[in-house]
Amino acid sequence: MEKTFIIKNLDCAHCGGKIEDALNRLDGVDSAVLNFPMRKLRISGNIDEKLISLINSTASAIETGVEIVPEAEAVSCGHCHDSEDSHENGLPILITGTIFFAAAIAADAVFGILPLTLALFVVSYLILGGNVLKNTVRNVKALKIFDENTLMTVATIGAFAIGEYAEAVGVMLFFRIGELFENFAVARSRKAITETAKLKVDEADVLSDGEFIRKPSEEIKVGDILRIKNGERIAADGIVESGESRLDVSALNGEPVPVTVRKGDSVMSGSINLADVFTLRVTSTAEESMISKIAKAVEDASANKPHIDRFISRFAKIYTPIVIVAAVLTAVIPSLITGQWTKWIHSALTFLVISCPCALVLSVPLAYFSAIGAASKLGILFKGGNSVEALGKVKAVAFDKTGTLTDGSFTVTAVESFGKLSNDELLKICGSCEQISSHPVAVSITSRCREFDLNLDEPQQSRELAGRGVSAVLSGSEILCGNRRMMDENDVRLPREVPDVAGSVVYIAVDGIAEGMIVVSDSVKKTAAKTVAALKKMKLTTALLTGDKSENARITAELLGIEHAFGELTPHDKLHEIEALRSRYGETMFIGDGINDGPVLAGADVSGAMQTGSDLAIEAADMVFMNPEPESVVRAKKIADRAVLVSYQNIAFALAIKAVVLVMGLLGHPNMWLAVIADSGTAMLLILNSIRLLNTEKLRNIE
Repeated sequence: MEKTFIIKNLDCAHCGGKIEDALNRLDGVDSAVLNFPMRKLRISGNIDEKLISLINSTASAIETGVEIVPEAEAVSCGHCHDSEDSHENGLPILITGTIFFAAAIAADAVFGILPLTLALFVVSYLILGGNVLKNTVRNVKALKIFDENTLMTVATIGAFAIGEYAEAVGVMLFFRIGELFENFAVARSRKAITETAKLKVDEADVLSDGEFIRKPSEEIKVGDILRIKNGERIAADGIVESGESRLDVSALNGEPVPVTVRKGDSVMSGSINLADVFTLRVTSTAEESMISKIAKAVEDASANKPHIDRFISRFAKIYTPIVIVAAVLTAVIPSLITGQWTKWIHSALTFLVISCPCALVLSVPLAYFSAIGAASKLGILFKGGNSVEALGKVKAVAFDKTGTLTDGSFTVTAVESFGKLSNDELLKICGSCEQISSHPVAVSITSRCREFDLNLDEPQQSRELAGRGVSAVLSGSEILCGNRRMMDENDVRLPREVPDVAGSVVYIAVDGIAEGMIVVSDSVKKTAAKTVAALKKMKLTTALLTGDKSENARITAELLGIEHAFGELTPHDKLHEIEALRSRYGETMFIGDGINDGPVLAGADVSGAMQTGSDLAIEAADMVFMNPEPESVVRAKKIADRAVLVSYQNIAFALAIKAVVLVMGLLGHPNMWLAVIADSGTAMLLILNSIRLLNTEKLRNIE
């Protein structure tokens, strides 16, 4: 059994990691995944009331006041946003404590350390550090001393003991400011993730007994007819039953240009009707519709951690004890040698303040969390921080052709006359003969004739030759419409110079003379060439892997500027080519959309699928592109590159600042003010660095 819980009163990412580790060790828990930014916990196992009670007691033993409740219960009680407001709840305490602290500093400046001055320092200390002191008492009772609360308490009490009252309170003040800032930043990132959930529609007009009745969305069934008014958001996926309108789909795929829909067109939930009233027939319930799937996918993604996040969590467990031991040695050994106990104890206290790992533990996952939120606004659904991290390391990108770089539907892309007939005449002759065939090539030709309002004639005789084409008698002339094989078998001489084309070529011969040709192909998507150019500009190798003919693969690759093209591939062949690309260039990404792409999507280092693709492809891929244009691949890559860069920037900067302060302490220049400002200031800078990934404006232009 798997169940999702809401975590209340959890304000520390480092503590969240400890809770996750502790819960994974409990009997009855198969796996526990804590999503700190979303304040959610997903647990698999034999979940009953007894286990829930044990989970709560285990969590509260690590972080006082933490409460874990089932998600449904939390939502019904209105507590699902409890943690979002924690920075507001702590603001009065911060203001009050700061006022007393300012009064204490003023009294110290005027009167010196008198009983009143000391009292003001103590009061401000207790106001600002009350929660820290409570947590420390609980930690000591539980024999858990390697905790940031314990570090802050020992450091500040030590500062009081050596007469550094202002530094002691200052540590608590900046520690409190840092906590509030972290809560604010996490809430902002969480908002980006939860925006999609707000796109769900509560009610809709449903046709019942000949009239439209307002019903809750959860009561909508497959086959129901919905009326969509101007300005309304669509509650469920469906097909337009009647009417015509324009839809705002920007919330789904990030594209600002409205799309026009008519009878028979598919529409997705979450879109907004911008024009006329229309009706649609529901194809998926509200719970199974696209907007619900998007909301769940984005939320689940934030719980899947990148490898660097796991490394930082493991590093923090080792780092903190090492620094504490170093602090003790710094306090004792130099003091025994020099006799300057106050100075070296001060240095040791500086060690304790700067050793808090919270900034590092929060800022790295926050970078990936922000990247996932930014991507969702552009219609890119990453399935986890690990997918973002993997894409950031990619050196080569391989595409499927049909439905990925091309539109996936046959259309006439060229008409060329060899002699006296015009292009329209060629189309009309071929379309008239091809009417008897249901082959996609024939259908595309007759459809083009109708688009051009060419009135087709009925041939006197006609027959379809499998694998060749159609022969007919039209207006007394013998007509052949087919491939080169048909022409060769009927001794029809073709021009020597026939240009290379991607697609199927239909030659038209009249009374044994070749009069022209029609090219039917799967046209490339409008941003395909621009996408390939942008990827190559990013120093990425590009490849085309397709089951289509090798000649078509070669021509399409040349048209788009793709470096490597492989055609006539089976799914196993595609996987083999991915492995070859990986061995030659490094980590490789594959983008596809078909059922046959499942194995290679799962086997690539990281993979993407178009939302218009098969369910199997979407399930196997590491990310889904709601916008079917390939330009989304470039945006996803840029987001991933930024996330990886920011995470490494955060690690390097945090460790460098901490190292500088620690070295200064070892050199005998202790300064707790510097330590706490460096620690809290670094945390703020790292968090700001992470949440700047939420800005997507520069990503819309892929060039």
